Amino acid sequence: MTKRVVIGTDHAAFALKEILKNHMLEKGIDVIDEGTFSDESVDYPPIGQKVAGVMLEHKISGVFLGGSGIGESIAGNKIAGIRAARCTTVEDALMSRKHNDANMICMGGRMIDPDLAKQVLDKFLETDFDGERHERRLKQIHEMDGYPYP
Repeated sequence: MTKRVVIGTDHAAFALKEILKNHMLEKGIDVIDEGTFSDESVDYPPIGQKVAGVMLEHKISGVFLGGSGIGESIAGNKIAGIRAARCTTVEDALMSRKHNDANMICMGGRMIDPDLAKQVLDKFLETDFDGERHERRLKQIHEMDGYPYP
């Protein structure tokens, strides 16, 4: 079965989006691209809403990029059912999946080297959630926004 991922960005990380999208396609991952499709200035919150909507509809992981990845992770976490993690290292990606069951990775096109971004993304996509004691904590987090943890 082919893995499927949705990706979106604002103008600041358009180049990184294209690099990561091609990287995933080369690995046989089906990529849904929610834009933006140029480096012309655009606001990121509406793109994050589109990415999150596809994630929730298809029960897939999301990649949400911007200049720093900070605003993107804040916006992603405003949407019930999204657990967005800004990752700048391979260890961040590992722990965001293992302990927090993050389903959206956020990175900054102005903050991370594209080769490192590929490694971070790969780790995020290949790492499974550990469950057990972490699941209890995730249920508590989800209770905070009234959205049950799956």
